[in-house]
Amino acid sequence: MFDLIVRNGLWFDGTDSGPRRATLGIRDGRVAEVSFGTLEETDCPEVIDAAGKWVLPGFIDIHTHYDAEVLLNPGLDESVRHGVTTIALGCCSMSSVYASTEDVADLFSRVEAVPRTHVLGALEQFRTWDGPEGYVKALDALPLGPNVTSFLGHSDLRTSVMGLGRATNTWALPTPGELKAMTARLDEALDAGMLGLSGMDSPIDKLDGDRYRSRALPSTYAWWHERWMLIDVLRRHGRIMQSAPNIKNPLTAVMFFAASGSYRTRRKQVPISLLVVADGKSAPGAHLVLRGAAAIGNAVFGSRVRFQHLPVPFTLYSDGIDLPVFEEFGAGTAALHLRDQLQRNALMADKDYRRKFRREFMLKRHMPGMWHKDFHDARIVECPDSTLIGKSFGQIADERGEHPLDVFLDVLVENGENNVRWTTTVGNHRPDVLDKIARDPNVQMGFSDAGAHLRNMAFYNFGLRFLKRMRDAEAAGQPVLPLGTAVHRLTGELGTWFGLDAGFLRRGDRADFVVIDPEGLDDTLADYHEEPADFFGGLSRMVNRSDKAVVATGIGGKVVFRDGAFIDGYGRTMQTGHYLKAGEKQAPAATVA
Repeated sequence: MFDLIVRNGLWFDGTDSGPRRATLGIRDGRVAEVSFGTLEETDCPEVIDAAGKWVLPGFIDIHTHYDAEVLLNPGLDESVRHGVTTIALGCCSMSSVYASTEDVADLFSRVEAVPRTHVLGALEQFRTWDGPEGYVKALDALPLGPNVTSFLGHSDLRTSVMGLGRATNTWALPTPGELKAMTARLDEALDAGMLGLSGMDSPIDKLDGDRYRSRALPSTYAWWHERWMLIDVLRRHGRIMQSAPNIKNPLTAVMFFAASGSYRTRRKQVPISLLVVADGKSAPGAHLVLRGAAAIGNAVFGSRVRFQHLPVPFTLYSDGIDLPVFEEFGAGTAALHLRDQLQRNALMADKDYRRKFRREFMLKRHMPGMWHKDFHDARIVECPDSTLIGKSFGQIADERGEHPLDVFLDVLVENGENNVRWTTTVGNHRPDVLDKIARDPNVQMGFSDAGAHLRNMAFYNFGLRFLKRMRDAEAAGQPVLPLGTAVHRLTGELGTWFGLDAGFLRRGDRADFVVIDPEGLDDTLADYHEEPADFFGGLSRMVNRSDKAVVATGIGGKVVFRDGAFIDGYGRTMQTGHYLKAGEKQAPAATVA
């Protein structure tokens, strides 16, 4: 009767209901039976004994930058090995649907810290599409491991209509004909099943390449009349916008609430998912402001705005200054503008540059931003001078009797800027605050940034780490969320909000699931690891490699990862995932047996 049976597990269905002991029978990629007794196992080719384990819907990762990697590594195994079965691409205004191959590489590479040569190579090798329908078909023809879905990026769209030069020129406004072309192309993308439009208002992200290097992303140059027109297209289709307000101009956040709300048009809302609510060290009260703004804004404007949240400590690593936080001030951007390491070292040794760097750094020191800018909270983990490893730049400055910023630049110049690796936690460091954010209904559990910043961070397993925290709190008698609700926040809540056939594990639902051993939810989930990324020329990247928690991951009714290993042919010769089109009707859940 069944292709797969998962028996005697503690079953979470993706709603916020509590778990129950159950056995699942899976057939033709769907959950065919949920039984509180036994199911006939005769002739069933695969049975998983989940006694003592949790069985829950696969996690949904709503914010990734796998756009280049999915072409080279369709298994996206670093997420799947940690229970992620549905992945959203095309975030933060960057997609590869319309713009030319060279333009996409310039848009994506520096922002997401993926070497441009690999982005360009992936597109040159695999790009066969010239629009959204072809893009969707091309992705769905890959030997996908997980399911994928995607946004159309505003920077991609704007560039394809205006050209990258005009799209990043402050004084160049789109003509009426170009605005009409943008709305028509967005219409086409939504008809093809894309989630909606992704944008970026913050000018911190910069272009790569030689033509317009260090200009901000095209979407940051758009005036609000352009956004209104595009948002009205989303409203007609009932689709979503994902973006990030410019923190230097709080009015932009208000505009998103106004755009989402129904008060202006007396029509349906536009769901908007914004970056990002966090407990930042540079602005300890910012999460209160954003959460309060969401509650008040949604009530006042009749809007449907959510803030994305990474529910684990936001720990970053950096090789020298190859970190987006240095784009927050001009001297940092000037150094990152130089790709040649010798030129960059020479610049940082220059006295005039150092004066500028220090002046701008000190000016920004106490202003909100991604980075707290405290060199006493920045520890060296790799350095040619082994005597410095384990020390913070601030500690070294205290020993030398110098300013921490001067010591930071000295250490980089003396040892080679790209040879000094250091780490810091920029936020989400207070568990009690994370617990408050976890309860907030205006917050979405997301923002892993998987596939980007390969040497800077690894949050592929944030779902497991979130469940560990919820389980530990419950065990300590101080529950934050019931476990059923915690699972719902990572699965069914997101599937419903984004309009995807994903996130539930009831009869009739897609059989995308993860079997978790709760004993494996331990501190090793936060350990640091590196692994060669063969598809990116063997580049070493940060990963999560704690395989004790996930017993098995299943996609489309097929077990693809079990006991620490992927099945033969995964992501290469077989396809288990598909492109999930927005608005596809989810299979109705029937009663359990």
